[in-house]
Amino acid sequence: MPPTRIPTKEDFASILPSHPTYQGRRQQQQQQQQQQQQQGKGGGQPDDDPISLVYPNPPESTTSILLLFHGLGDTEAAFAAFARNLALPGVLAIAVRGTAPLPPALLPADDDDDPDPDGGRARARARARAGYHWGDDLVFSRDGDGVDPDPGFDRARAWVVDRLIGEVLVRRCGWAAGDLMLFGFGQGASFALGLASALRAGDRVVEVVATTTGAAAAAGQGNGYGNGMAFKGVVAIGGALPVSMVPTVGGLGKSKTPVLVCCGRESEAVDEDAVELLEREFEDVKVVRWKRTDDGMPRNRDEALPMMRFFAERLRNVWQR
Repeated sequence: MPPTRIPTKEDFASILPSHPTYQGRRQQQQQQQQQQQQQGKGGGQPDDDPISLVYPNPPESTTSILLLFHGLGDTEAAFAAFARNLALPGVLAIAVRGTAPLPPALLPADDDDDPDPDGGRARARARARAGYHWGDDLVFSRDGDGVDPDPGFDRARAWVVDRLIGEVLVRRCGWAAGDLMLFGFGQGASFALGLASALRAGDRVVEVVATTTGAAAAAGQGNGYGNGMAFKGVVAIGGALPVSMVPTVGGLGKSKTPVLVCCGRESEAVDEDAVELLEREFEDVKVVRWKRTDDGMPRNRDEALPMMRFFAERLRNVWQR
């Protein structure tokens, strides 16, 4: 295995065209570019990358990696901005785009309180925007009250595990599972929890990760996870563990990945059954319910504090080296 090194943008170039949204997004951006040129507004080269890299300052200080997964109908760009604001010392953040586009009709308008505030232009802008999801298909719940929270995640899991983690971070750059943290919101939170749960079952990247971790341990540089079948940690905002990603192989034991789940005090996604499943599948789970009723990204210091404490705890050993 190669020695651990900081990933560069060039390291990811070979896997980007394999992302399921790459070609569709490229065509959409080229059309927008043509429209801008016709309107005399110019327009540069379209950015097709389904990932956004946010390096610490300085980049050479990178000691851990944080993968960010956005919610239903969002994009990686918003979570790259979140990572920049988070500014975790020594952490390279990689915001990842969902693997399937959300139909334009399901994208929220600019003003949810007024569905047609300016003669239909808000809906036109919504259709011009991009939004993505992580499911294998767009499945609506049986009661018709929204999208099924567990549509299956095989396609997203294959790209993130095989390509992003396995091919680039592990094989090419020498990182191990214990160096990686996951952050997700909504459907992205469910996906992150599912990845952590599935890893213990001998996921496609596990053999490579275990080999890397074993080599490091033999050199006296073990990351504390032995066989490499656990991530450094998961922060899930308003999302539950999808049953479809829970391993069905017997005798595996609980996942050793530490988990923090934050949600509203009346969260529909993180109900009692969801918490029970988390506690059954993970050794170390903490659920924080905010004072507000609904789920959402942290809005103030009190809501962000549990997340920041979790990150600090997970990174403490790295910072003390």
